[in-house]
Amino acid sequence: MAQVNGGEMLVRILEKEGVKQIYGLHGGHIDPIFQACADHGIAIYDTRHEAAAGHMAEGWARLTGDPGVVVITAGPGVTNVVTAVADAYVDAVPMVVIGGRHLVRDEDKLLLQDFDGRALMQPITKWSRTVTDPARIAEYTAMAFREAKSGRPGPVFLEIPFDVLTTAIEEESVPHSYMSECSCPAPAAEAVERMLAMLAEAKRPLIVAGRGAWFAGASAELREFAEKTSTPVVAHGPIRGAVPEEGHPMGAGSLMTLVVLSMQPENAPDLVVLLGARVGLFLGGGSLLPADAKIIQIDVQGSEIGHGRHVDLGIISDCREALRALIRAAEDRTFPDRRDWSAALKGAQHAWQFLYKDALESDGTPMHPLRLMQEIDRFLGDDDVLAIDGGETFVWMQMAATMNKPGRFMSYGYLGCLGVGIPFGMAAKIRYPDKRVLVVTGDGSVGLNFAEFDTAVRHKLPIVVVINNDQAWGMVKHEQELRGVKILASELGPVRYDRAAEGFGVYAELITDPLQVQPALERAFASGRPACLNVMVDPRPPSPVTEAAVASGAP
Repeated sequence: MAQVNGGEMLVRILEKEGVKQIYGLHGGHIDPIFQACADHGIAIYDTRHEAAAGHMAEGWARLTGDPGVVVITAGPGVTNVVTAVADAYVDAVPMVVIGGRHLVRDEDKLLLQDFDGRALMQPITKWSRTVTDPARIAEYTAMAFREAKSGRPGPVFLEIPFDVLTTAIEEESVPHSYMSECSCPAPAAEAVERMLAMLAEAKRPLIVAGRGAWFAGASAELREFAEKTSTPVVAHGPIRGAVPEEGHPMGAGSLMTLVVLSMQPENAPDLVVLLGARVGLFLGGGSLLPADAKIIQIDVQGSEIGHGRHVDLGIISDCREALRALIRAAEDRTFPDRRDWSAALKGAQHAWQFLYKDALESDGTPMHPLRLMQEIDRFLGDDDVLAIDGGETFVWMQMAATMNKPGRFMSYGYLGCLGVGIPFGMAAKIRYPDKRVLVVTGDGSVGLNFAEFDTAVRHKLPIVVVINNDQAWGMVKHEQELRGVKILASELGPVRYDRAAEGFGVYAELITDPLQVQPALERAFASGRPACLNVMVDPRPPSPVTEAAVASGAP
C-alpha cells in the first residue's frame, strides 16, 4: 500500500474543492503543506506579513464567493492573521484558515511556538478544530469547506500539529469525504405574494443590496427584478454595478445616495427592501432608513431578520432563490410607473457634484480629495476593478465612484479594517489577471501593509496604488478639529511614499497637479509593473460623513 503524509492528504482535498492558490507566510510547522502544494501545482502567494495573507484570502472570497484559503504557521503566525479573520467573520466572508501547531508531544513544554491557536480563533470563526489523527485530515478539511460556505458564510479554522502533518499513513485507509453541493433555502409562497403586494402599493420603493446578494450569486436576478418591478437599487460591496449606476433608470448608486436622501425628507423611500444587507455601520446604524418606511428584509440567516430595526416582512431565504421566486410570481403583473422617483434618486446620487462644484472644477493646488477621486472615476472603465482602503479616502471615493458591472468594487466592511487595500488589490489581480486593478488608499492605511509592494513585485501582480496623501490619519484629525480638542497622534507629515515604494521595484510618481492624475494613471498601467502614485491633496476638508458623525456624537 502507498503511504502519504498529512500535508499531502490535506492538499488533495484542496484540489477536490477546486482550490488553485493559497495565501500565506512560510514557517517550519506548515512546510509539508507548502511542499504538497508545489507538487500539485497549487500556487503559493507568500506575503511579508500574515495579516496581508489573510486579507488576500478574504479579498479573493469577497470577489468570488468561494472560500479563500490562508495557511499560516504556528504561534505568531496564527496571532498575526487574527485581524483578517475577524474582518471576514464580521462580514460573513467564507474563508478557510489552516494553522500550524507545535508537536503533540511538546504540549505544555514551552518549546517553539507552543500556543493554543484554536482557543484564540473560536470567538471569531464559525467552526474550529484541531486535528490530532492524520487519518482524519481529509475528513476535517472537507468539513471545513462545508462549514465555510453553508448557511451564512464565514471563516473557519483548522489547526494541525507538525507531527500530524508529517506522519505517514496508508493512502487506502483514508475515507475521502469531499464537499457536496448544498441546496439553498427558498422563500415561502405566502411571503412572495405579500412582498409583491407591498411593492405594488409603494410609491417610492428602494432595494438596498448588500454582500449577501453577491455571495448568493444574485447579480443577474437583481437586475431583472429591479427592471420588472420598476424598483431602484442602491448597493454596497461587489454587488455594486449589478444594476448599472449610469445609464440605467433603476441604478441609484451607492449607499451614499441614502445619506443625501436622509437630508431630503420629501424624497425619502416609503418601502425599503434589505436584500442581503445588514443594518449597521453602512446604514448609519439604521438612521439612514426612514422611521416611517416599511421594511422588507431578505436574508439567509434567520437571526439577521429584524436585527437593529423592526421589519414589516422578514423572509428567510437565499437571496438568489428569493429573487427567482419573486420574478416568476411577478411575470404577469404590472407595477406603477416610477420614473419621477427614479429621477429623484438620480438627483440624490449626483448631489455631490453640485455641493462640491467649486472644488471639482478647480485646477489649483493642493487639489481637493474629491477632485482626485473624480479624476480616478473618469479614468476607470466598466471592466476595471476598484479597491478602496482608508477612512476619509473611502468616503470621498465612494462619493465619486460609478460602477456599471458587478464584481468590480472592493472595500472593507463592518470591522472598519484598514490596511486591506494592497492585499485586496493583489487578490483582485489574481481573480482578474486581464483586467486593470486600481487601489485607492489613504496615507495612513497604506502604511499598515506597505511591504506588500514587495509581494506584488515578486508575484508579478501589476496593480496600481494611488495614495490619497493628506498627511494625516485624516478622519481622526478632522474629528479632533471639529470637536475643538487637541490634535494628537493623528498627523503623519508629507512622506514620500513614492520613493519608499521604488525600493521594492515598483513604478512610482509624486503628483501634485490635478491635471496630471489621469496621465500618471496611464503611465502607471503602461509600465506593466506594480505602481505607486503618491498624490498630495488638500488636508483641510473633512468628509461629509465625518461631519455627520461628529454632529451625532458618534466616535
